[in-house]
Order: sequence, then structure tokens, then C-alpha cells
Amino acid sequence: MKSVISEGKTSNEAIEKGLKELGCTKNDVIIKVIENEEKRSFYSILDPRTVKVELTIKENAHIHEKHINAEVRILSEEDFNSAKADLEIFLNDFISKFEELNYSIEKNDNMIEIKLDGASSGKLIGYRGDIINAMQVILSAIGNKNTKERVKLTLDICNYKEKREATLKELAKKLERTVCRTGKKVVLEPMSAYERKILHTELQNSKSVTTYSIGEEPHRKLVVDKK
Repeated sequence: MKSVISEGKTSNEAIEKGLKELGCTKNDVIIKVIENEEKRSFYSILDPRTVKVELTIKENAHIHEKHINAEVRILSEEDFNSAKADLEIFLNDFISKFEELNYSIEKNDNMIEIKLDGASSGKLIGYRGDIINAMQVILSAIGNKNTKERVKLTLDICNYKEKREATLKELAKKLERTVCRTGKKVVLEPMSAYERKILHTELQNSKSVTTYSIGEEPHRKLVVDKK
């Protein structure tokens, strides 16, 4: 059964965050309060009030399948052509500012895939892909400007995401071994939701460790802890 641990100033806030991350409703989960704001020691009285809860999806809820099916929508030719036209106007002007840069826009079932390549493309990756992530948000807004349905869009530069995914999967296995050896949890530096998801997925079937996220965006961190 999949579970997450979330935090908030109140139990309701913590529960809502957990439900949003799982993509389900209150009826689909078992809620356990791990840390209550009412149970506070003398030494923690000056700390910010937080409530920590664990949400576990019920065995018969089938949330995973429902959540995925709800998100899958085949991209129509009309919406693809509309989005592509708007994206080309922006990208043609954008790449003209660089010495050597080219792009491609392709339809892949339910999403649009944009790829940038060329001698200047390395400047557009940023620290841990922060520039790619920012550009993807901008391109998504442009691509959805005149479409009838919401269009999902992904951006990759010089196959950065494929290489980064391989690096994160390798990191996940190293963290699993470290936590098993030391018995102590590991809190990673802030990561994007995309990168946290890769680590969550890689370790979701681990028999020895569990993963959850803490903090608020854009400083949300992934934690690897012993089961």
C-alpha cells in the first residue's frame, strides 16, 4: 500500500497536502497523526506549530489506476496544430538570439515533446535543470494559449532529462544501501517534483526503505527512511 507523510500548521492542512500528493480523496486513505500540535514539550514551545500525518491508500481503493486514467487524454490534431503554431512563433524568435540552436516539436499520444539541441543548448540547462524547468513552464503557457483542451508539454535539452534520470536512479540505490547500513534517514537537498518522483518510483517497491517529501515548494525535499 502506498503512503506519504506530510506536514502542516493544522491536521487539516497536513491531510490536504497528503491527499493532493496521492491524488485521492479522504475516503480512500487511512490517516494516522504522527506528530500533533497539542503534544508539545517545554523545550519545543518556541518552535513553529506543525502537525505531521501519514496517509496510506486503502488496499481496495485502486487509486493508482484511477488517477492515471483520469490524467490520460489523447491530444487532438486540432489542439496540437494550434499549440505548435504558437510555440513556433516563440521558438523561432528565441533561437535567433543564439549562435547555433535548433528545435523540434512532436506529438506523442497525449502530450507535446519539444527538444532543443545545438552548440548553445548547454547554456539553457542550468543547475540541476532549473532553467529547463522554468522554460517548460513558459512553453506550456504558450502552448495552451489557444487550445480547447489542456495540453501537456515536456521539454528536453541535449537529452539532459534522460541522463539525469539515470543519475537519480543510481543515487536511489546508493541511498537505499546507506540507510540500511546506518539505520538513519537521509534528507536530500531541495528537488523539483519531477526529480522527486523519479526517486519515489525507483524506491517504491523497496523492502527496506520508504520515501516521503517534506517542506514547501520550491524548497521541498525528499526523505529516505528505514521501514
